[in-house]
Amino acid sequence: MHPLLPTLRKGLDGLGLSLPPEQQEQLLAYMDLIGKWTKVYNLTAVRDANEMLTHHLLDSLAVIAPLRRELAKLPLADAVTVEPGSNGGLKVESQSAQTNKQTQFSLLDVGAGAGLPGIVIAITCPEISVTCVDTVAKKAAFIQQVAATLKLPNLKGLHARVESLTQPFDVVCSRAFASLVDFTTWSKSALASHGVWMAMKGKHPDQELAVLPESVKVFHVEQLQVPGLDAERCIIWMRG
Repeated sequence: MHPLLPTLRKGLDGLGLSLPPEQQEQLLAYMDLIGKWTKVYNLTAVRDANEMLTHHLLDSLAVIAPLRRELAKLPLADAVTVEPGSNGGLKVESQSAQTNKQTQFSLLDVGAGAGLPGIVIAITCPEISVTCVDTVAKKAAFIQQVAATLKLPNLKGLHARVESLTQPFDVVCSRAFASLVDFTTWSKSALASHGVWMAMKGKHPDQELAVLPESVKVFHVEQLQVPGLDAERCIIWMRG
């Protein structure tokens, strides 16, 4: 058993998040990969395993329930119901489908770095197709390595500038990436017409919110509580 598994499970309980054992193991294996690669490629400034669990894994896991809630609100072509599926995912019953099938939502993680929160989302939400984009080649390569090692077919690492992307994504997210203005401006071409931006922030970014253009609509500022982390966290939900 991984030495940090009890701590992870305690954190999941604190978040009210139920994950199957295989996903818990994948999350810890991913954390171990970050530690291994960081020795060579400096993926993160956090080196202590316990701190990494709190500051990286649990911090990213705190967005899973809010993300699922917002995905359930998105319009889906040819769908009549959206309901919880296996492993806490989302299942869509389609008018044209003979049987229920899981819908592949799409999410772009901008400036993904070591893959936070993108890889955590890919592990815990197999119904979401996750693309992690970063301008640093070694970071995109790390994400590809994680996808191969942990056998995550719904995860892709992409070495590119987000401004160059035009494929529409249901959700475009970032974690401590840039100001809200820069984040939304640079990634606007990648946001689907019905899509939402999910910006993970620390303290409530009053100044950043004040200078957003009228074309960006903030529809929810959500406070997060991360177990074991004595710091403010929130999500800024926006539409274009």
